Amino acid sequence: MVEEIINETSAAVVAAVKGVDDVLGAILDVVKNQMIKVMKDTGEVSGTGIEVVASVASGAIKGGGEVGASLTDVAVNTMHGVVSGASQVSGDVTAAIRQAAAGIIHATAASGGDVGAAAVAAVDGAIKAAGKAGTDSAAAATSAVGGTLDGAASVGLDAVSKVKEALESAAELPRDVIEAALKGSDK
Repeated sequence: MVEEIINETSAAVVAAVKGVDDVLGAILDVVKNQMIKVMKDTGEVSGTGIEVVASVASGAIKGGGEVGASLTDVAVNTMHGVVSGASQVSGDVTAAIRQAAAGIIHATAASGGDVGAAAVAAVDGAIKAAGKAGTDSAAAATSAVGGTLDGAASVGLDAVSKVKEALESAAELPRDVIEAALKGSDK
């Protein structure tokens, strides 16, 4: 089921961006619609839906790569789509953020992309999307940091180091929130 969702989302991204000027907006819409669909199918984000959310995010990164979109822009818009979709169906937004961040990092690593840049984009996207959705931005940031570390851990220690280093040095992220989230992950 996971591979099917990844491929379905990837194909939907590729199809959606053909002939449109707003590629990133199309990606956001695809992710949002996929999130709504899978959350209605699974009934929740937590439990059985966890792999599904990560799969939607992975598929979006894969599809974005196929059409030559910027990885960081795709990561930000993927996170916006995940938050929007989870919010629309009253899902657990912070759990969705964590799983989407893990999926973004896993797919980025699989494609040979920069996991550090993807982590920063995922966390930044989560913070901004949470603010727009009326969700606690600090909680969103903490979930996204945890998810990027989960995704990196599934890849290897080198990826974990790259993600931590990128998050710690990112000027656009709230340093106090990121440091607290990283310290919490060390326990």
